[in-house]
Amino acid sequence: MSTTIDNFRYEWIEVADGVHLNVAVGGTGSPVVLLHGFPETHLMWRHVAAALAENHTVICPDLRGYGASSKPPASDAATYAKRTMADDIVALAAQLGFERFALVGHDRGALVAFRAGLDHPDVITHLACLDVVPTLDTWKVLNGVSAAVAFHLYLMAQPPNLPETMISNSADAFFGYFLDAWGTGPASIPADVRAEYLRASAAAVPSIVADYRASAGIDIDHDQADLDAGRRLTMPVTVIQQDWGAQLGYDASAVWRAWAPDLDHHLVTAGHFMAESAPKEITGLLRELLAR
Repeated sequence: MSTTIDNFRYEWIEVADGVHLNVAVGGTGSPVVLLHGFPETHLMWRHVAAALAENHTVICPDLRGYGASSKPPASDAATYAKRTMADDIVALAAQLGFERFALVGHDRGALVAFRAGLDHPDVITHLACLDVVPTLDTWKVLNGVSAAVAFHLYLMAQPPNLPETMISNSADAFFGYFLDAWGTGPASIPADVRAEYLRASAAAVPSIVADYRASAGIDIDHDQADLDAGRRLTMPVTVIQQDWGAQLGYDASAVWRAWAPDLDHHLVTAGHFMAESAPKEITGLLRELLAR
């Protein structure tokens, strides 16, 4: 079963008290950190990471609460706040010897990357966010029956125990639904990789729910505070996404430009799991970002 990225070394690195991240590292050159989305692990970057490693040191961790990384109990809202998870990534890079780095995130990882860009502007040199809008804006653009596409956000926002129990009792069906509904067919996510995503997700239900629950609470508070204070992303930013604006009735580029003055915004047709279904296209766009 494919559980590692070929030719990458693996380390288990402590990034906070008792919290370790499983991380794959490959290549040499200026550092690029790649953060995965839901319901995946760092394996989603296997094609893009290999290509970028030709010119960069590529760092692919499993986020706190996902994959083979630590899954601390959600003792409070901050445990899985994107601010906390972003701090993990800054600490991880420092442990590997990098005080500044480019950061790319997909889905949940993009929300962590967005928070890192706001909280650590002197550390993040370039930022790419794939197929999301910021947490605060996510809730603003979901309206009426069109919001049904994001039913899982509302489910996992419920108080503890209910979503955890419901999802645990049908984990393969729940997580498999997203892999099938958001993908472009089995070719982009082979059976062995799909099986690994399902296995890893089923083993992480409480922490995955806690991650999402934070985005219905503390993450909104952090975004709103930054918006009110006039904080913006100061580094070059690339956003790559499906045309969610057309589907849900908003201007996605305008949403992002309010946060990122130095923005390249790209719409693609590769589906949600674009790093797996169209790795050459995504790698090319990331290389353009890194050259800015």
